[in-house]
Amino acid sequence: MAGLSRRAFLKSLGASTLGLSFLGGITDSADASQKSPIDLGPYRLKFTRETTTICPYCAVGCGIIVHTQEGKVVYTEGDPDHPINEGSLCPKGLSISDLSFIVDKNNKRVPNPRRLTKVLYRAPRSDRWEEKPWDWALNKIAERVKATRDATFEIKDENGVVVNRTQAIAHLGSASIDNEENYLMHKLARALGIINIEHHARL
Repeated sequence: MAGLSRRAFLKSLGASTLGLSFLGGITDSADASQKSPIDLGPYRLKFTRETTTICPYCAVGCGIIVHTQEGKVVYTEGDPDHPINEGSLCPKGLSISDLSFIVDKNNKRVPNPRRLTKVLYRAPRSDRWEEKPWDWALNKIAERVKATRDATFEIKDENGVVVNRTQAIAHLGSASIDNEENYLMHKLARALGIINIEHHARL
């Protein structure tokens, strides 16, 4: 090494780098030829419908592409066009398809039969759940919010100070929506006179 000139050293460094890159390409090609269990191939998703959504787990708001076929989820992946995650996902986000799939006794992924797709309602003192349409559920929620607010609304407190509030309703924010949507939900809660407002992600 003592007699190695600077020019010769740079030449050998460049040749070594080129050789390692070439070997790495061969290794990558060999690995790609061995299909892994999660390799979907070039055509498996060709006839699926792509729907973009937001990961429901934390407050980061990563984008996810959901591939569906005949109304069933067949694959999920990170959305490369999303400005937050740019296609990458954490381990929980990668496992979001587990909401729709389970592994059967033959170690195969099959649709989860326990996944809820309809509204279930259990009446007071009832021992069974009933399937209800979404419109019915949303109207019922609105009716109960209004009834509770009307019955518990305080215009003034015990000291005569105007408060215009209800303490019988609380609001918990969502981590699977963006700041603008959380802002609108917060405005709605304040408009209803709700003062017990919290968010598990502290947005």
